This record gives sequence, C-alpha cells and structure tokens, in this order.
Amino acid sequence: MRDDPDQERPRVDSITSAVHEADSPLWSVRATAGRRLAAAAHVPEVSEILHRLLLDPDDTGVTQETAKALMQRGDAYGLRAVLAALACAQGFETADQLWAEICGDPRWVTESGADQLVQQLRELTSDEDEGVRTEAQSLLLRMKQPQGESVDRRV
Repeated sequence: MRDDPDQERPRVDSITSAVHEADSPLWSVRATAGRRLAAAAHVPEVSEILHRLLLDPDDTGVTQETAKALMQRGDAYGLRAVLAALACAQGFETADQLWAEICGDPRWVTESGADQLVQQLRELTSDEDEGVRTEAQSLLLRMKQPQGESVDRRV
C-alpha cells in the first residue's frame, strides 16, 4: 500500500516551518524547532540544523530540549546526533547538558533498554565521524566501570 501524498504534505510543511524557526531569536521557539526536527534526524539537511541547535551558543534550554527529543527517539540516529554534538561542544554548560540528557535517558533503567543502548553505542564505535566514535567508546567504557569509579575521558 502506498502512502497518501496528502498525508505526507503536512509533515513536510511542519519540517519546513521548524527549519525556519530554528533561526528564531527566541530560545523557546528554537527549542520547539529542535523538538519538532528530532523526528527527522535521519535527513542529512535536518541533522545539520539539529547539530547547530544542540550546540546553541545562547541558551542551554535549546540544547536540553533538542537532545531530550533526540534521545526519546530511542534509535541510533538520535543518539548519534547527541554524541556528535558532545564531541565538539566548546562550553562546559553545553557539554554538561548533553551529557545529562544521555545519562538521563529512561532506557538505562531497564535491562532491555540498556541492552539496546549498548548495541547502538557499539554500532556507533564504527561511525565515520571520529568524534562520534570516541564518545561512543568513552560511554561504553564508563558503563563497564564499577559504581563510583571514574573514567578518564581521554581514553
């Protein structure tokens, strides 16, 4: 059965609208755009905009909302986008917010969710982007450490 083109149109219009809103001077509008665009993280043009929103220089609220929406996808596209931003985050506040969204992912609390997350991280250790590979490897190492033991992120 083929998709109805009339049903696809509102989705495309929504994405187009969110792309324009990603440049808003208002943090709340940019955050909403990030949440809406997270659904299309697999589209290369959208992933570039999401990356910019994840690294928003003006407000970590944009970073938080965008990263949360990407992690809620529960797939490698969302995780990859957050890891890619974490790899090049310049400010402590931004890196901390990205890290918090990864660690706060509710999938961690169930065995099946944690297994899925580990599988995605393992896949991402072979990613074409060195930063994504490094962050995925680092996160896997952290997961292997006993509680309370720190891991040197330079590994």
